[in-house]
Amino acid sequence: MAVDMADQVLDARDQRLIAALQCDGRLSAERAADALGMSPRTVHRRWQALIGDGTCRVIALPARPSAVGALLLRIRVLGARRDALAAALAARDDIPFIDLSASGDEILAVSLTRPGTRDHLVFRELPATRAVTSVSADTILHLFAEAADWRHDVLTEDERTALTPAALTPAGPTTPPDPDRADQTDRDILAVLADDARAPAAAVAARTGRPESTVRRRIARLTATGLLRTHVVVDPRRLGLPIDANVLLRVAPDRLDDAGRALAAHPAVHGAFATTGTANLQAAVWMRDLADLYRFLSRDLAGLGVEAVETVIIGQAVKRPGTLTAPPRRPPT
Repeated sequence: MAVDMADQVLDARDQRLIAALQCDGRLSAERAADALGMSPRTVHRRWQALIGDGTCRVIALPARPSAVGALLLRIRVLGARRDALAAALAARDDIPFIDLSASGDEILAVSLTRPGTRDHLVFRELPATRAVTSVSADTILHLFAEAADWRHDVLTEDERTALTPAALTPAGPTTPPDPDRADQTDRDILAVLADDARAPAAAVAARTGRPESTVRRRIARLTATGLLRTHVVVDPRRLGLPIDANVLLRVAPDRLDDAGRALAAHPAVHGAFATTGTANLQAAVWMRDLADLYRFLSRDLAGLGVEAVETVIIGQAVKRPGTLTAPPRRPPT
């Protein structure tokens, strides 16, 4: 029987090289080699292999206008229609995240919407779908951490600092990037980098028709201002993290901010949000096994003012930045 590539955990060297790209998606092999104690030739060869076979990709994330908010959706659906509904949602540009619960009867998604409006999807389209039995929508009030902020915990603090551009360190810019500051040249460059953020300046110049010197200068400025954000797309199972879960917390209001910041700093958390609703703080985590998840719930959350917890195990990530996979088809009954 063939072994699923997603179940093959990468060796420690390759995991460290992927973690280095998380610090800086346009990192040079020479700089990575110097920080990680490898030869530039080895770094270059392994990156070529990892990116070439699709193990990881480095993409550029678009800056989101401040006027756009987000809803966390929980959609309960009759089992036979789950896959078709997930596929329909995945085709929408305003839904960047879709997960299927391991229980099989729930779709969890993020929907981009204008704050304070009656979202058409939530109030009209989903309730009118006969297969949908219930819909809940919580507004994200504050973002503590998102997927692009997550760092695989295999580097030392000194290594991570050496690999991170100055603009992305705590001493870097503290104000959110304003996408309206980007002109047409910036937008053209970002469009080229969207699917391959490691594209050489010469290749970007050729595709945009701009001089290479201009492209290099603009990429440096876009990085410094936070308009160019790179994100490493990798299956967490290849990193030895097969347990994917959403943790919904109810936290005392006066503890909410501290709890959110503590979660954002936790190495297992790849998303943390303050939200409306009964659960006012939500976290997405990757774990090595269920025992680690139990320790997170029973120990790591202690002292954060948590009053109640609900945990949802994810069965499949259908759509996340840089990935789109078809929901698994159920066998006929």
